[in-house]
Amino acid sequence: MPVASTGGRRRSRQGQLNYWPGFVDALSTLLLSIVFLISVFMVGQFFLSRELSSRDTVLDRLNRQIAELTDLLALEKSSRRTSEENLTALQSTLSAAEADRARLQSLIESGGDVQAKAGELNTALEAERQATGRALSQVEILNQQIAAMRRQLAALEEALAASESRDKESQARIADLGSRLNVALAQRVQELARYRSDFFGRLRQILGTRPDVRIVGDRFVFQSEVLFPAGQANLKPEASDEIDRIASALVELQRQIPPDIPWVVRVDGHTDARPIATSQFPSNWALSAARAIAVVQALAARGVHPQHLLAAGFGEYQPLDLGTTEEAHARNRRIELKLTER
Repeated sequence: MPVASTGGRRRSRQGQLNYWPGFVDALSTLLLSIVFLISVFMVGQFFLSRELSSRDTVLDRLNRQIAELTDLLALEKSSRRTSEENLTALQSTLSAAEADRARLQSLIESGGDVQAKAGELNTALEAERQATGRALSQVEILNQQIAAMRRQLAALEEALAASESRDKESQARIADLGSRLNVALAQRVQELARYRSDFFGRLRQILGTRPDVRIVGDRFVFQSEVLFPAGQANLKPEASDEIDRIASALVELQRQIPPDIPWVVRVDGHTDARPIATSQFPSNWALSAARAIAVVQALAARGVHPQHLLAAGFGEYQPLDLGTTEEAHARNRRIELKLTER
């Protein structure tokens, strides 16, 4: 890949300043924040829906129990009504039997020829009395069963009221959790922004005012020629000093940032628009990704924790300069470092 002269690149940088990548990066950061907030909201909705589903299950079970008890109560009421009707009939029969007994007693007093029939009627009357006693006992049992069912209905109503109260408390807790998550997220974003500012300040001091290393938006941009030979993904020997300085700043930064803040340094590889197709790099994507991985591996070898490193290859699809001159191609061949959220 051809490399433009240093003098030409300086004239190009002095001639124009492109603010578009910084604006795109700001929109990307805002989009990531919105996606994270949506994720938090979806988690809250998931727990809310699960709580509501549990409440609906309890309500359905209570409603089925109430329906069963209502049917049982109706059946018991019908049985009680039948028993009361039988009792009324038995009482009427008893009254008639007592009248017959009185009549027979008068007949006995007037003559002894009906004593046998009177004995039979007395026996029948005693049987009727026993049947009446049993009916009264059944009525008493039914009354007790109805009272027990009424107590069960009252207990079910109390359980339903308690379930509704727990549901309201759960909704209040979910709302409070969402509010606290939003506050915590805002605090973490502010803390990460402060550490990003410190990191950029540290890199400015380390790297100085070199023309081939510049700040674009919220990231440091290195021309690929600073770190790599043309068309290759192996770091130059002279790039070791630059990597050492960057790694030193990152090692100091990872000691300062609290462990509960999820952060990464994203290393982005970019190429110009001219295609490359070799056995090692079949596309510009492959070349840009290999360069980003090489920088990440070099930083990890110098003490930066791998969980704080991310490599990304963009190929030729995120150009800084849409021109087709050598200077434009040189601007687009770059490695970018960005401190961001994980």
